[in-house]
Formats: sequence, C-alpha cells, structure tokens
Amino acid sequence: MKHQEGGCLCGECRYLVTAPPLRVTTCHCRFCQRSTGSAYMVEPIFTHNSFNLTAGQPKIWEHLSAGSGKHVWLHFCPDCGGRLYLGFERFDQVIGVFTGSFDDPDWFEIAPENSKQIFLSTARHGTIIPPHIETYAEHVTDRAGNPQPVTVFDAARRI
Repeated sequence: MKHQEGGCLCGECRYLVTAPPLRVTTCHCRFCQRSTGSAYMVEPIFTHNSFNLTAGQPKIWEHLSAGSGKHVWLHFCPDCGGRLYLGFERFDQVIGVFTGSFDDPDWFEIAPENSKQIFLSTARHGTIIPPHIETYAEHVTDRAGNPQPVTVFDAARRI
C-alpha cells in the first residue's frame, strides 16, 4: 500500500498512515455530529503502529462519552482548529481518523465487508443509509461489551 498523508487546515499538523484501515465506522452520534459540524462522521480506524504524526503537536480535548462512560480524546490543530483523529479509552488499541483530514479522502474503500454505521437512533432526519451494511441503533456493544442487535437493510433506507 502507498502511504497516505493528511493534516489540518493550515498544514501545521501533519500525519502519515502506513496501512489500510482495519474498518470504517460511520457514526451518527451527537458527539460526532458536533465535532464534524455535519450529520455524521466517516471514521477509518487504524492501529497506533500504522499512524504517525509527521509535523506539529495537536492539542487534545477530553470528552466523557455518555454512551460508554469512557473518555474520548479529540486531537486537533492548536492554530486552525482542524480535527485530525480520536483516541479512545474504551478501544485503546486503535485510533479513528477524521476522513476529511486526509489529503485524498477517497483513498480507501467503504464497503459492506469493512464498514458499519452506528448510532442510527440519533441520525439526522432524512439521512440515507446504504444497503448491505451492518447498522446499529447505538454502539456495536453495550457498556459491558455485550453485542447489540444488528440490522442490515436490503435496499437504501431513509431515516
């Protein structure tokens, strides 16, 4: 795989990924809506070993998730505020990158085999959910780690 680069709006903070994402999560929770300023976040998930900061030092904002009761750390540029990636207390072996921060946000595939959509219970009215992708009303697991019910639509579904 060709290495992929990304960074903030002003270019002060830069990063490099050296592997394809483990999976891609599209999250419709209110935290992701507010942190992106959009209806949802498209979040490729990477191991720490495949993600490297190459320039700058992001500022970190800590958030206590209402859903999991665990901390989420939002890394962003201290100069322009551009969002870069998230760290998770609950999933400490991975990070989630803000797709729009990649130089080429189309470099990875989003397919039924590698993706899921979560927190459909708070999805913006009118959101179109593609077919054949695992979807969840909330998260994939509850606070105790128990799997939650999954729904897969045969056709595109409007929420």
